[in-house]
Amino acid sequence: MVYKYQPKGVCSMEMDIEVEGEIIKSVNIIGGCAGNTKGVSILVAGMNINDAIKKLKGIDCAGRGTSCPDQLAIALEEIKTKIA
Repeated sequence: MVYKYQPKGVCSMEMDIEVEGEIIKSVNIIGGCAGNTKGVSILVAGMNINDAIKKLKGIDCAGRGTSCPDQLAIALEEIKTKIA
């Protein structure tokens, strides 16, 4: 299933996250710093949702209190509640 998430407090505008069970199949982040968002998307592909949350949660960008990776973790937490 593909979930759409609108990040808050960051440059990216949308995250399209495809999951199968608790495995992240793919992530497409629209907007944000292209190199970073593509890198994060590739790194989490094939990863368990819980593992990705542990690695990404709390990462800060420029003192914003959040970042694209942190917002991805928040999106994954929301997805977990929907698939539970």
